[in-house]
Amino acid sequence: MSAEATNPATPGPVAPPAPQALTASAAPAAARRKSRPRIDLRRLGRAALLGPAVRGRLPDAIGHVVEAHRAHHPDADLEPLRRAYVLAESSHRGQMRKSGEPYITHPLAVTLILAELGAETTTLTASLLHDTVEDTDVTLEQVREQFGEEVRYLVDGVTKLEKVDYGAAAEPETFRKMLVATGSDVRVMSIKLADRLHNMRTLGVMRPEKQARIAKVTRDVLIPLAERLGVQALKTELEDLVFAILHPEEYDHTRELIAENAARRSDPLAEVADEMRGVLREADIPAEVLIRPRHFVSVHRVARKRGQLRGADFGRLLVLVNEDADCYGVLGELHTCMTPVVSEFKDFIAVPKFNLYQSLHTAVARPDGQVVEVLIRTHQMHKVAEAGVVALGNPYAPGADDPADGERADPTRPGWLSRLLDWQRAAPDPDTFWSTLREDLAQDREITVFRPDGGTLGLPEGATCVDAAYAQYGEDAHACIGARVNGRLATLSTVLGDGDTVQLLMGQDPASEPSREWLEHAHTPAARIAIQRWLATHPGAGDGTDQANGARFEETGGARTEETGGTRFGPAGDTGPGRPADSAVEGAPAVRPRNADVLVDRPGAPVRLAGCCTPVPPDEITGFMVRGGVVTVHRAECAAVAHMKSRGRAEIGVRWGDTAECRVTLVAESFGRPHLLADLTEAIALEGAEIVSATVEPPSQQRVRHTYTLQLPDSAHLPALMRAMRDVPGVYDVSRAQHQAPSP
Repeated sequence: MSAEATNPATPGPVAPPAPQALTASAAPAAARRKSRPRIDLRRLGRAALLGPAVRGRLPDAIGHVVEAHRAHHPDADLEPLRRAYVLAESSHRGQMRKSGEPYITHPLAVTLILAELGAETTTLTASLLHDTVEDTDVTLEQVREQFGEEVRYLVDGVTKLEKVDYGAAAEPETFRKMLVATGSDVRVMSIKLADRLHNMRTLGVMRPEKQARIAKVTRDVLIPLAERLGVQALKTELEDLVFAILHPEEYDHTRELIAENAARRSDPLAEVADEMRGVLREADIPAEVLIRPRHFVSVHRVARKRGQLRGADFGRLLVLVNEDADCYGVLGELHTCMTPVVSEFKDFIAVPKFNLYQSLHTAVARPDGQVVEVLIRTHQMHKVAEAGVVALGNPYAPGADDPADGERADPTRPGWLSRLLDWQRAAPDPDTFWSTLREDLAQDREITVFRPDGGTLGLPEGATCVDAAYAQYGEDAHACIGARVNGRLATLSTVLGDGDTVQLLMGQDPASEPSREWLEHAHTPAARIAIQRWLATHPGAGDGTDQANGARFEETGGARTEETGGTRFGPAGDTGPGRPADSAVEGAPAVRPRNADVLVDRPGAPVRLAGCCTPVPPDEITGFMVRGGVVTVHRAECAAVAHMKSRGRAEIGVRWGDTAECRVTLVAESFGRPHLLADLTEAIALEGAEIVSATVEPPSQQRVRHTYTLQLPDSAHLPALMRAMRDVPGVYDVSRAQHQAPSP
């Protein structure tokens, strides 16, 4: 039952209103609709009261609904509306709203709202009946028998669950049920939004605390849903009603600002509108130029943003044309003949918003400095901008291209709704669902990212690679080890932008597990719930330590020690803290002299290959004399070369000799996974390289850096060795060591 319905102790028939009252209300409504350039629900008055329900003809009480419906659907069959009204009126007879009106005025008002938006007959039929199953003895089976399965489904979708059965969980579980029903038919949510709008219009009869509770749910859940479904006409009025209840002082102040502006003699919006009409007339572009006053919340936001408001801040100009191409023609004329504010231009025609919205946004500046915002769209775009999914009619009506098996695709089911339906199944309890739903709906902008196979993923703004992984793979994303964004390797914490291409790298190890760190980067409910569920069933796991550090080095026969700076080890003994990675290890097999491969222009001078760039043949090299008469040999592109030249060090000619054996330091970048270190050292050994020393740094954001100093029997083996290391699963890059040069 609606929050405002009551049952008197002695129900009786409801007296019909005077016929002249109905006639007087219908005529102005028709005049307003013909002259009104947009659907403005705020101008609609209270629904007409009951009229006589005469068998075989339409009751007078739904005459205004029929008139609004016929304006959008001239050939609609009105018989279902007549029968639905008769059933609703007889079922609700005797029930009163807390405002004192007969209860039937509520379904009539809800149906009128939807009729004004252009809803088709099935939606209006279900709207008239939307409270019958909840508040009367009518059953869903009766609805099915009299009106068909679609109407039954819509009525069931908006019927609340009983508090007697669900207790405190009734409200969240009702919304869960409604959202699941919306996933199959978005018309369910259309009826709910119109129902909430009428209840909010008449909320003044409630206690203040109940008004506040209903307004908060409307703000957190219903308004975001109206925005996502593109029903701006409902969303803006709901925002104003919530604003008045939750922020009465600011609402009163905003109302005063609007009243003061209306009392001004000059209207800059009207002046610019006249100028635009002249420009478009000369350009021979058929167009309507209308002034759209901002609603209360919009004025309040602009006041907070800009401070002192001027006349142009209280509204925007709307230009309506017939064809898409005319939108760009209007834009060109306005930017040519008036002063455009380039930073305000947005093209939502070429790139529509996720809620079906299409329009060109621009702004022009007046000589006095006032900026006038301009919206340019076609009449059809305007209809969709105001009514959203309601303006699409019945998306399930069979068409010529429908598959023969009867399965139908829902063109109105957007990506955000699919994601919501996916994660709600995993929400363990009503409280988690309710809080997560509000968080999800608070993310009011959607981005689209592309997969390498050409598919797309719809994600909320601010989503990361973690979110993309769970959106694409579900719980299999536990095995994700990294990503490439626009062809470049990126961490899982990388925030994705609209239009990015993301390739997710999946590990092959079945023991892969999510890291607790991922929760910090999970932006979507689907990702957070999946990670939390895994962590809850694996206490103490998910810290990423074993996964990030790799395997136990003991598996390769080496020794390992832990330090604050990472893990360092050699082939037969620890290099020890503070010892250079390329120094000889005590007890290790002797290595060839490091200067055996290099010829120096200064005979007899000792030679040392620089550890910062580890040159090997056939690298281009150069040398510098350092303390003790030692010549250090660097790769020509080493950062240290430029540093020493800047300090006045003279270069010494060096060149490679005939000896092929060399020592080199390689850096491997990898994503953390179990046994990675064992696999890497095995790949190195299979290429015939000898590990002189190595360092594995602590993991950072699931990325691990390995540094190996290797002895190669032949420098020609280096490219093959680096390829073999890159082929190890989880390794995404292998490069030669290149240390930063010290500051001069």
